[in-house]
Formats: sequence, C-alpha cells, structure tokens
Amino acid sequence: MLQIGDQIPSLDYQLDNGETGNLHDLLGKKSILFFYPKDSTPGCTKEACSINDHYQLLKDLGYTILGISPQNAKSKAKFKEKNHLMLDFICDEDTSIAQAFGVWQEKKLYGKTYMGVVRTTFVADESGTITHLFNKVKVATHGQDLYETLKEG
Repeated sequence: MLQIGDQIPSLDYQLDNGETGNLHDLLGKKSILFFYPKDSTPGCTKEACSINDHYQLLKDLGYTILGISPQNAKSKAKFKEKNHLMLDFICDEDTSIAQAFGVWQEKKLYGKTYMGVVRTTFVADESGTITHLFNKVKVATHGQDLYETLKEG
C-alpha cells in the first residue's frame, strides 16, 4: 500500500460523467482520493454521504475530492443521484488504480476469501506527495474526520 511520502502514480481514469484524465492532472492541486468497496452498499453510502456533507468545507480548504471503486459509470450515476452527491467518482472497473495504490487486497467474509478494495483514503499535496493516510475509516464520520485533520494545515 502507498504510504505517506509516496507519490500519486500517473494513471489514466474515467469519471462517472464520462470525462477522462490522468491522476497527474491533480498536480498543482491538493487532493483527497477515497477508495471504497462498492456503490450503494450501506457502509459505502454512509462514507460518501459523510464526505459529501463536508464537501464545500473541504473544497474551501483547496481540495479536489475523488471517490474510487470498481463499479461502472452507470452504477456511480445511480449512486450519486439517489444520495444527492456532489462528489466526482472514478470508475476503476479493471481495479488497476486500486492495485497501484495497494488497496486491492485479499479479504475474508463469512469464511470466504476474495479480492476486494480495502477502504482507504489518501490525501496528497500540490506536488502529488501523500501527506495523510486514513486506513481505519469510520464511515459515519469520515467527512468530519477529514475536515478536522486537514483544517489544521
């Protein structure tokens, strides 16, 4: 998994609205990249809504915010509309971005082992260097936790 001090990798992406880009487009901006397992699941919905509730406060601190999970644009559009989310989402259907960040890992649930996204948030500065890592995310308060940590500077 990428750590504090590591650089955000140069990876192409597609947003939920069809726009494409590269993570290096974020250079010159502060960014929050939050990885979550699946659109429209209870925990992921709580997390996205919590971040959305603090969207403007985080934007006012100068952050670009992107949610990333393996679902397609149609799934993300439905997720955004249903929950009135202002956030932008990256469609990582082939999991290449999750793999590059090291959050695509083996998981266990009810005795079954499978590969999936480990809920993790990376915060990077204008140079693309990771400054904060949240790998013990409290979904219901994640937006507030991000804001409280990042407003300190």
